Amino acid sequence: MKDESNFDFQQAIDLLRQRFEFDFVSIALVQSAADQFVLTWQYVSGNLNERYKRIILHSGKGIAGMVFKTGKPMIIQNIADELDPNDLFNYPIIVAEQLQTACATPLWKESRVAGVLLVGFRESNRLTSSLLDDFRQYIDPSFGPYFTRELVEE
Repeated sequence: MKDESNFDFQQAIDLLRQRFEFDFVSIALVQSAADQFVLTWQYVSGNLNERYKRIILHSGKGIAGMVFKTGKPMIIQNIADELDPNDLFNYPIIVAEQLQTACATPLWKESRVAGVLLVGFRESNRLTSSLLDDFRQYIDPSFGPYFTRELVEE
């Protein structure tokens, strides 16, 4: 496993965005117990603004919070069709970055979710099954010091 302190997350997500032509890529990492295990967006690529810096998520809230809580990936092909417009305030990164398609996957460290990798497009229905397969193979079984549990044998 790669050492977290020596891994260049920014370079990794910049390369990920370029390789798959995502409009937006970000990593939310869990903050310490002193910060009540909140998630904050630490690394971004393709952002429209700096609003991500003010977003603080709790377990179960927002796309990152739900992926963190469940440990399961979340794919939204068409935000307009799949999310209630009155509920979008619960998805601040989607609103701030004007995403129309998003995929979030948990990043595991040992047996705990340590972060969430979010990729997205500003157009609907851009995540094809072949793109998702290529993306999963690219980040599995390891992404820096983390791994995604889906392809790791228990």
